[in-house]
Amino acid sequence: MKQKRIPLRKCTGCGEMKPKKELVRVVKSPDIKDDEGQVLQKGEISLDYSGKKPGRGAYVCSCIECLQTAQKARRLEKTLSCFIPPEIYEKLKEGIRKSEE
Repeated sequence: MKQKRIPLRKCTGCGEMKPKKELVRVVKSPDIKDDEGQVLQKGEISLDYSGKKPGRGAYVCSCIECLQTAQKARRLEKTLSCFIPPEIYEKLKEGIRKSEE
């Protein structure tokens, strides 16, 4: 019997390849544009526990240390191709703390 393939993703903090279910997805939703292509509203950055939200995603281990490493090296900003304000990192840390409980 053929064994089911487990999808692996790379943590942006520690750089380890882990099963997708063990990681938390940080997603930047698509920008809202008008008919001429002008950006009306920037995409929102949030945590995606289901892995199904639309948008550009990056994966982080569900520990604060990996998120801090990714923040220090600006890896999430590079992966999501946008500037991430410190308030967003605080919301992400709070979300990860809640998921650890």
